Amino acid sequence: MWVKVRGKASKADILLGVCYKPPNQGEEADEVFCKRLAEVSQSLALVLVGDFNLLDICWKYNTAERKQARKFLECVEENFLTQLVSEPSSGAASLDLLFTNREGLVGDVMVGGRLGPSDREMMDFLVRGEVERGAAKPPRTFEGQTLACSGRWLRGSLGREC
Repeated sequence: MWVKVRGKASKADILLGVCYKPPNQGEEADEVFCKRLAEVSQSLALVLVGDFNLLDICWKYNTAERKQARKFLECVEENFLTQLVSEPSSGAASLDLLFTNREGLVGDVMVGGRLGPSDREMMDFLVRGEVERGAAKPPRTFEGQTLACSGRWLRGSLGREC
């Protein structure tokens, strides 16, 4: 799912993507996803979150055992995405990820606590809503608000040792 958050006048739009990748998803679907990601990451400030089910990626060293996971890492690198979460949300598994393509767009990432009966930790992060169009100025926070997400929808993890 993709949501475009429109910026005011000289402020850039932000594209928020929410993704669930089934564990048995085929390579063809991955290729379609990477092509679409390449399109949107070139022109917009992007925040992408979701359950990617890529257990064998070591985010500390950007390595993976399986071909499918290596291709995902290549897609991330080719689109200049940065993975931001440094703590697991479900045991030690790195299933859930948070990416952005602009430095400073997302900050204050925290994992902890649960919302309702979920088996996943809640992820809390700040989306800075005033990114200048075409400028590299430091972003300001969007009225100081934090976007909190949890459960099966928006989660993140990175912290396992490889």
